Amino acid sequence: MNPIPALVMSIVCVVIVPVSAQEYTEMPVRDSDREHWSFRPLNPVVVPDSADGGSSHNEIDRFIAARLKSEGLQIQPQASRRDLLRRVTLDLTGLLPTSEENRQFVEAEPSASYEDVVDRLLNSSAYGERSAQQWLDLARFAETDGFEHDIVRPEAWRYRDWVIAALNRDVPYDQFVRLQIAGDLIEPGNSDATVATQFCLSGPDMPDINSQDERRHTLLNEMTSTVGEVFLGLQLGCAQCHDHKYDPISQADFYRLRAIFEPAVHVKKNAPIRTLQETQGETLVSHMMLRGDFRRPGPIVSPGVPRVLEMPQAGVPNAFEDAAIPRRLALADWITSEHHPLTARVMVNRVWQGHFGTGLSESSSDFGVMGHEPVHGLLLDWLAVWFMENDWSLKKLHRLIVTSATYRQRSHLDADADSEQLAAWRESLKVDPQARLLSRFPRQRLSGETIRDIMLQAAGELNRKTGGPGVRPPLPEELRKTLLKDQWVVTEDRSEHQRRSIYVFARRNLKFPIFDVFDRPSADTSCPQRFVSTTAPQSLHLMNSEFSLSVSKRLAKRIGEHTADRATRIREVADAILGRELTEEELAEMTAFVAESKDDSSGLVNLCLVLFNSNEFVFVD
Repeated sequence: MNPIPALVMSIVCVVIVPVSAQEYTEMPVRDSDREHWSFRPLNPVVVPDSADGGSSHNEIDRFIAARLKSEGLQIQPQASRRDLLRRVTLDLTGLLPTSEENRQFVEAEPSASYEDVVDRLLNSSAYGERSAQQWLDLARFAETDGFEHDIVRPEAWRYRDWVIAALNRDVPYDQFVRLQIAGDLIEPGNSDATVATQFCLSGPDMPDINSQDERRHTLLNEMTSTVGEVFLGLQLGCAQCHDHKYDPISQADFYRLRAIFEPAVHVKKNAPIRTLQETQGETLVSHMMLRGDFRRPGPIVSPGVPRVLEMPQAGVPNAFEDAAIPRRLALADWITSEHHPLTARVMVNRVWQGHFGTGLSESSSDFGVMGHEPVHGLLLDWLAVWFMENDWSLKKLHRLIVTSATYRQRSHLDADADSEQLAAWRESLKVDPQARLLSRFPRQRLSGETIRDIMLQAAGELNRKTGGPGVRPPLPEELRKTLLKDQWVVTEDRSEHQRRSIYVFARRNLKFPIFDVFDRPSADTSCPQRFVSTTAPQSLHLMNSEFSLSVSKRLAKRIGEHTADRATRIREVADAILGRELTEEELAEMTAFVAESKDDSSGLVNLCLVLFNSNEFVFVD
């Protein structure tokens, strides 16, 4: 074996000695390991008998009501029609209901179909834009490489647009997964299918690194870890340097899975990797890297999946033994097999988290031993089976959840509640303080992207143009000074500055200000759930930023141009921002507030700023 040349550094000289395939004793997988709740096969679950006095809307409610009854709790009555419409519209589209939609639904007969509203929202193009942002967090999507130079990826936006379009078309989730792993192999010659595989390459990269072997090693490890987190809900990346400390996943398991991607990743210095490209006719030998060091190749490994997830008992053959089947295609088929215990469980849990703020299992990318066992485990399994039986349709799953009585519950007690309702509410707060059992709807703060979008919408300024390269609205001067030359060239067409937030240029080393203060995650790693903070900069940004002021001025001007009466102007501002009628007391307070300004115009601008900064605007009840 040829020795590796000495690595000469400025201060010391280090000689790296290659390590031969040392003896490696792989940890065994025991039968008891497969008894962990998430590794068990998915089997049909019996739906509980109704336990809520007949108020259930679907099977979800019967599971929830049965658990609540065991705790001495019950499902709360439905939220007000105004709260419910605002909740479901923001939830499914990331936008506010219009004044006309509010009027029609709130003033309609109680029998007016909420289900028709849900169907309309799911068929809106805004649905895909809303759902796509949640997926892009998982995919660690950005339009730049990251690291020091943060080089632009000119075609990265095509993956973002592919995700939006796929979700709007309701591409079955199993196909959605397969295309992102092996679209180029499933549909050769289809450029959209090739774009889908950018999921694998969306992480950070350093094309100019001196050691391209190190670059390739880092890319493969990051890709393998992300596939494990997003599709399997397992922290496989913990096993890239040593056997997993808690889960039955060995270091060899990690490198077997990594070997599946190795034929498709080719690096060249200073050249980006735009797509996966399978090597044809080349024998590739894969090694486990000792201690995760790319300079220390260890035992040879064959492509495969974590042994704890192998499914011979279900009659699923090991497709990786067939050299005629490309490795990534075999992986795509294995992950989306109806016998797989994790894929449907993980995605159902993510969708649930999107609606309630927390998944049935709180650790949505860790279904391993150290993850959280689901608080409604039977419901999770029932939903996973239901999901597969209903063609892996995400839209059908969303519809099932948001039409349940569990989702429609109120999140706060009405002022006119009677003594019985008050007692039930107090018991809910006592026994279920975090609403994890779902004895009421959990209030949730909106994301920075949604807050920006609905501020523009309220002002009548939101540009609903879809697709295309990311746009660059103006940045504050103090932020521009921190960037290298030409890292944020403002888009010339000013109308583009008011596009939806999902179309704002996603630079890895810079978060757009309003996204930053409202906890947008780093795009360097997959984010299963955003951290939600409450900080002074959030209110300061909504009150004092150039963006907030400009939006408030536009809204005040729009209303002032066609309405002369002060009280009417105030009511219209409240309707645009809060989507409801003001009480007489609120109107009197706001009228006095506006009157304190030098003129109605500036007073109305200040009122807009106050309402944009209110909890009622930035939270969902």
